[in-house]
Amino acid sequence: MKAIKQIGIKNTLRFIVYAFLGAIYDIIILHLLFLPPFRKIFLQILGAKIGKDTILMGVKFFDWHHIGPKGLQIGKECFIGDETLFDLYDKIVMEDQVTLAQHVTVLTHRNVGYKNHPLQKAFPKIAKPVIFKTGCVIGAAVTILPGVTIGKRAFVATGSVVTKDVPADTLVGGVPAKKIRKI
Repeated sequence: MKAIKQIGIKNTLRFIVYAFLGAIYDIIILHLLFLPPFRKIFLQILGAKIGKDTILMGVKFFDWHHIGPKGLQIGKECFIGDETLFDLYDKIVMEDQVTLAQHVTVLTHRNVGYKNHPLQKAFPKIAKPVIFKTGCVIGAAVTILPGVTIGKRAFVATGSVVTKDVPADTLVGGVPAKKIRKI
């Protein structure tokens, strides 16, 4: 298969292992052991750092086989809402008291496909961490793109697409998100 040739046997095996762990998380942790503490414990066993009094509702993950749960750092007293989707291709760092509402998507990479894909030159593969500073709030159905930092006490309005860093104490909104006012 072309995919195995491109990524190699070692990465293919890693993919299989993390696909299995992802299935365990999706089937058992999210649905059978549906209480937030079980999610936190499972992710900590896999290497995630998650602070005290943090609540993980129905958060989902993809690209476990890259940096994986060890790249997930969540501070104390954070809240992550249902149907939030985290791309574990690169790091996601949340400082203390960060709130993500429902249906937030956090992307840490972009890749159009195989190395010989016709758009690869126009849109080269990138992977960059996403950072949420202390006390920021992300509204429902927001998409955060790779490499973005959300500043301290910033607020991202519902439905926004964040393509660049958000300064501290700022309300942003829209597609793409733009400054609305200082808080």
